[in-house]
Formats: sequence, structure tokens, C-alpha cells
Amino acid sequence: MSHKLQVGEMKAAYLTDKEIWSHFNYIFSSKSKNSTTYKFVLIKSILENLYNVNEKLELNYSVLFSSFSKIYWNLVIHHNLNQINMTDKRAEVQRILMDVQKKHQIPQTLVFDKLSNELQIEIISKITKRCKINVMGALYGDTSCTIYDFDNSKEQLRLNSTFYSFMQRFQRVLNYLTNYHLALFLEKFNEKGDTTNLLLKVENVSKRSSLDQFYQVLSSFYNGKCFYCGKSIKKESAHVDHFIPWSFVQADQLWNLVIACSACNLSKSDKLATKLFLESVIERNDNLITIPELRKREDMKVYTSKKMQDLYY
Repeated sequence: MSHKLQVGEMKAAYLTDKEIWSHFNYIFSSKSKNSTTYKFVLIKSILENLYNVNEKLELNYSVLFSSFSKIYWNLVIHHNLNQINMTDKRAEVQRILMDVQKKHQIPQTLVFDKLSNELQIEIISKITKRCKINVMGALYGDTSCTIYDFDNSKEQLRLNSTFYSFMQRFQRVLNYLTNYHLALFLEKFNEKGDTTNLLLKVENVSKRSSLDQFYQVLSSFYNGKCFYCGKSIKKESAHVDHFIPWSFVQADQLWNLVIACSACNLSKSDKLATKLFLESVIERNDNLITIPELRKREDMKVYTSKKMQDLYY
């Protein structure tokens, strides 16, 4: 009955890579009770927020379930995919989202990022309340109470340091495995395409539809010039680029975004920029932190130059 727990304490401080792999293998196996897609989406949400933890490896539910809500909205509403192992029923989170869509008459074509801030907050609040009941404890139980501490009253979890290190090192593999098993689950209980088609949707479900809001913040730091080559660029040909590629940090963090011209953005693609630019982006971020309104942002609160360096290397 671990899924009903309101507080969970880690029962092991240190685990080997082999032990941690065994936990993930169990989660992805038929031995784990996966009547809905909750566990897969929670793992995706944790992976997306590995770099939003503080120095104690704590993560607030508001941040975690912002990712969770976005993934679920795009799966349930935008792609119209059932999330439970019964075709004639709906998972609780799925039902909440469908009720919100009906209440506000939201078209299916609208992805989560296009919703108003007020509506996003309303959805995240409702999803968080529901997930406290049976989601946090379920993943905790499947790892023999080792992956994290959690406290539903404080709305916070604290990752096990060995799990955290493991998830950093094997992030891309874990992302692929989670996406693949989520797609397999969806294929069984939906009539919308094969695994390959569903996997493509799952892999892109967290991508932001537009990075324009970040352009507005960043543009004043570049005086209309490309971060990489220094050439002047007009807004219509400017790109917001993930300094550490999105395929590794699958989240949009202000400290990891720069403005680039089309040529530099295309040539860099999914590769790391040279070390020279690492020093430049760290210096840029040091300047961002001095601005009070930017320092209050959730993504900037947990930023450190060491985190950027560790990510890069």
C-alpha cells in the first residue's frame, strides 16, 4: 500500500549502479503494477527537472507537477490518448484534464504552453492534489523506498544522491526507455497508430511550442548579435538555442538558452559548443542573476556555475 503513503523516508542511502538498474528494470517490467501511465510520466518529469533541484537535491511539487501536467495535457487533450489499461474508462488525471477542457471550451489543437498562465496554474494545482494520493508513493514503493524522500504536506521530494548521480549519467538512456515503455503502454489501449508513431509523439510531448518568451528576456543581453559568431541578426532570423542540447537537458531553462543566428544554430545542431562559449554563457548567467526579477525565476533560483560546468563536462 505504498501508493497511499503521505510521507516516505529513504530506506537506503547508497546503492550501486547494478542495484539502481534493477529497480528501473522492475518498473519497466510486467512485475510492476502499471494500470495507468502515471509512473512513466513521473519518471519523465523527474528527468526533466534534474537540474531544478537545490543543493540538498530537493524538488518542489510545483515544479515537478508543472512538467507532469504539461506532458499529460499534451498526451490526453492534444493527442487524445487514453492513459489507463481499460478502454472504456479514464484515469483520474485524464478525467480532470478532460473536465477542464470541457469547462473552458478549449480546442484539442491547443498544447499546454498555449494555455493562459491562470489556466496552467489551475491545472497544475488540481493535478498535484490528485497525484499526492497515489502517484508519489507508487514509484517510491517500486524502488523499495530508495529513490527519494517525499512529504505531501510540504509538497517536496528529496532525491537519493546515488539515484541522482545515476540519472544524470544515464539520462538519455532512461529517457529513451521511459518513452519506449510509455509508447508500448499507449499502443495497447489506444487505436491511434503503432509504437513508432506513438514514440514520436511521446518524445516530443515536452517540447515547448515557442521560445518567444525567452527571446524577449535574452534579446537585451546581445544587442541584436549572435551569441556564437557575434554577427548582427534581425529578430525574424534569430533562434533561441539550447546551449547544452535539448536532447540532454529536456527542459527550457533560462540559464541554458542563448540567441543564435540561423547558420550557427544549424551548424551546432545537437552538438556541444566549444569550451570558449562555456565561459561566455557562465559570465552571461552571472549577469542575469544580478537582476532581481530574473533571480526570482524558478529556473534561476537553483542555477550555479558549477551546475553548468558539470553538465558541460
